[in-house]
Amino acid sequence: MTRSLFRHHRIWTGDRESPWTTALLVEDGRVVAVGDEARAGGAAEVVDLPGALVMPGLHDAHIHTEWVARDLAEVDLREARSLEESLGLIRDHVASSPAGRPLSSGRWNSNRWAVPVQPDRHALDSVTEDRVAVLDSVDGHTVWANSLALHRAGITRDTPDPVGGEIVRDAQGEPTGILRESAQRLVDPLIEGEGAEPLRPLLERCQQWLLSVGLTSITDIDGEDARAAYLAMHADGALRLRVTKCVRDPDLERAVAEGRRSGQGDDRFRVGPVKFFSDGALGSHTAHMSEPYVGSMAGHGSCGIAVTPYPVLVERIRMSLAAGLDVATHAIGDEANRLVLDAFGLMREEGHRGILRIEHAQHVRPVDLPRFRSLDVVASMQPSHCTADLELADEIIGPRRLASYAWRSFLDADIRVAFGSDAPVEDPNPFYGLHAAVTRQRPDGTPLGGWRPEERVTLDEAVRAYTVGAQAAVRRTDVGRLAAGQLADFICVDRDPWALEIVDPMAIRDTTVLQTWVGAELAFEH
Repeated sequence: MTRSLFRHHRIWTGDRESPWTTALLVEDGRVVAVGDEARAGGAAEVVDLPGALVMPGLHDAHIHTEWVARDLAEVDLREARSLEESLGLIRDHVASSPAGRPLSSGRWNSNRWAVPVQPDRHALDSVTEDRVAVLDSVDGHTVWANSLALHRAGITRDTPDPVGGEIVRDAQGEPTGILRESAQRLVDPLIEGEGAEPLRPLLERCQQWLLSVGLTSITDIDGEDARAAYLAMHADGALRLRVTKCVRDPDLERAVAEGRRSGQGDDRFRVGPVKFFSDGALGSHTAHMSEPYVGSMAGHGSCGIAVTPYPVLVERIRMSLAAGLDVATHAIGDEANRLVLDAFGLMREEGHRGILRIEHAQHVRPVDLPRFRSLDVVASMQPSHCTADLELADEIIGPRRLASYAWRSFLDADIRVAFGSDAPVEDPNPFYGLHAAVTRQRPDGTPLGGWRPEERVTLDEAVRAYTVGAQAAVRRTDVGRLAAGQLADFICVDRDPWALEIVDPMAIRDTTVLQTWVGAELAFEH
């Protein structure tokens, strides 16, 4: 039995009745007393914590760590501001990588290019030599493939669009190299298996990064390879994050056959919900909207893509809940959110009591907000999406007054909210998300006063969404606060975000984590 007293002059506990303290008594990884009671409890070890403030470790409620990990070894196109700049970065990466190794990831964002048009395979062919290239867009809902990739995948002018996807074609009917939504699966085998770097060392590198920005736990959205790597790390004592691992739709039958249940596991690794897709993403113009997109890039009469047909979605959700698996369904457009709420309503009528989540819930009809509360649906949202997408949202959604990135409206309606990053779509640093939630401004301070500032939330509310809200969304009630009985997960930071909220909220984004403790064990030190 280990018993330690952790001291600091300013500890934010997250407890509504006693939000501040100066001492935590911890025994075997759990807080057993706080404040004066902690100081009187007797301890074999006294630890004086550094920095300006101590707070609970943060939980990213929606992150793709396999994507993040693999991105660390791939070309990064996020900051490119033109097709030409992107091609130059790809050419340099090809020159420095092993001959013949497939190119993947990339995270290109044509919406930010000087000429914002999606690229084609011919441009990619010019810099990829004799290797397959399958490059993801920043939102992960579109890939840019070269001609060799299309050839090896057997994609021709005669290949039909798969259900829930699109093979984009030119005026002559030839594939351009742009594959949207489920059409991306046609080229997945080209970048998996042989030639792919082993995942575990990449995940261990990713884990260190996440700990360094104050994340002590995550809900991971990726697939069975990531699950296997995390289990191997756990078996070897190398898993320092707390991981709740989702099941992907294609792996549902396997999970059911293995008897997985949401919440199953231990303090370090647990089974999470099943992840489904209702629609695509705003940046790829595939979010399912009730009215056509507007603007020069929207196409003619496009309302996006219903990635999973509604009857299929209902059956898959029903199968999950019947097996004891919670459900997290991606829905960005207002029509997608309506349909998912319809499906969840059917499940509640049938008596299913599992946790139901909508991932992103970005653009919702105001009339649908009360349905989240009445159906007890968690809104799993990512504040940085707002500041990244605000101009695009104005451009292609138009003047319709939807509840967009409407955190204040959700909280005021007493809806459960969990915050995350959707990394690698956005940076996983939770202080970037806290800054976006409190200010609704970009790092440069634009737009002045914040985009739709009436939807700003307080720092208390934002941190709770990154702690107790995110934990409750995966059946955890014993972590997220610094109170008796809670797991001792906390971070020491170089500044006091609560003081900054009043005098300089923009500076919250620049918070540096000095130490990260998981179960009262030092997992990271700056």
